[in-house]
Amino acid sequence: MIYKMGWAEVKDRLKSLDRTKKYYGIPRGGAVVAAMLNPVDTIAEADFIIDDIYDSGATANRYKEHGKPFLFLVDKRQEKIGWVEFPWEGSTADKDIEDSVIRIFEYLGQDINREGLKDTPRRIVKSWGKLFGGYKQDPKDFLTIFKDDSCDEMVILKDIDFYSTCEHHFLPFFGKVHVGYIPNGCLVGVSKLARLVEVYSRRLQIQERMTIQVADSIQAALEPKGVMVVVMAQHFCIKSRGVEKQNAEMITSAVRGTFSDNFKARQEFLSLLKS
Repeated sequence: MIYKMGWAEVKDRLKSLDRTKKYYGIPRGGAVVAAMLNPVDTIAEADFIIDDIYDSGATANRYKEHGKPFLFLVDKRQEKIGWVEFPWEGSTADKDIEDSVIRIFEYLGQDINREGLKDTPRRIVKSWGKLFGGYKQDPKDFLTIFKDDSCDEMVILKDIDFYSTCEHHFLPFFGKVHVGYIPNGCLVGVSKLARLVEVYSRRLQIQERMTIQVADSIQAALEPKGVMVVVMAQHFCIKSRGVEKQNAEMITSAVRGTFSDNFKARQEFLSLLKS
């Protein structure tokens, strides 16, 4: 989620800083912050180096050799906060990300102005809206629950296709999810099970965690007698790099309630998947 910071909050965060000190602002966001204090043009004459945000630490590391203390308007080491859009950025957040993509292509030795690449950074950023759209959704907002005491037999939705992105290598993994639960007075709309998979898969993920998240969300929403989730997937981080095993498939499962201690229930679920 994007955290949009207003000018009022910026000024409030700067109240504790000593304006008699001299500040060198790291271009470009830090320069704006320094301008609201007591800016200087060179690092040599500054008491502090200041930047708008500490994120990965890469920018700050480049200035460590100057031996000056650092200050940050937002320090992600201290605050649990995601992407920050500062008021001086306006609607340029997407453009800033595109610039970062351009740097990646330059690192690869590519000419970003050649015909095949000149519009690629914009397309990549646009595609992230779909690939990582799960961060903007909360399962609680769409898991429609129906009261129904007449059904207490196993409900299964199998072969749910999914596509996700490995958070370790930023490469895709994909496959199928099989979901089953035994109702305990409540049912959920069948399409919502597929949508639940979509929410958690459209994030930076590892397969093990995604499997658990799907199972735990169903358990929390329905409080069923049992839940079982099986995920089968192929990972490009195995196929295209590292060990390069083309046919390897990873299988993970999460079991809750009756499925945990009832062998017959687990076997029924697995046998129905094969049918």
